[in-house]
Amino acid sequence: MISIYGLKNCDTCRKALKWLEAEGIAHEFKDIRADGFSDAQLDNWVATAGWETLLNRRGTTWRKLSNAEKDGVDEAKAKYLMRDQPALIKRPVFETKSGVVVGFKAAEMEAIKASV
Repeated sequence: MISIYGLKNCDTCRKALKWLEAEGIAHEFKDIRADGFSDAQLDNWVATAGWETLLNRRGTTWRKLSNAEKDGVDEAKAKYLMRDQPALIKRPVFETKSGVVVGFKAAEMEAIKASV
């Protein structure tokens, strides 16, 4: 079974859930705000996908940060920001048998299919 982490009101997460259902892929959705995630999970996501991939710099949450918060972002600072503000995590995050997949585009869809 695949675990999918995201936000219930995120359009991309909703598209991913519909796609998983259409493909008949067993999954469990976890809202990163309501259900949370562990430090170990975030560490695994960063180790597997890289903090640069996981940190969503395109969203409004990032744009609302002060310049001081955005300046000099490294892995430790990115982890702190993502723990403090989960909406900074690029969504969705898929935990599969073979690893972690971040985002939902054609390449990610193929990686998810290959992992089940």
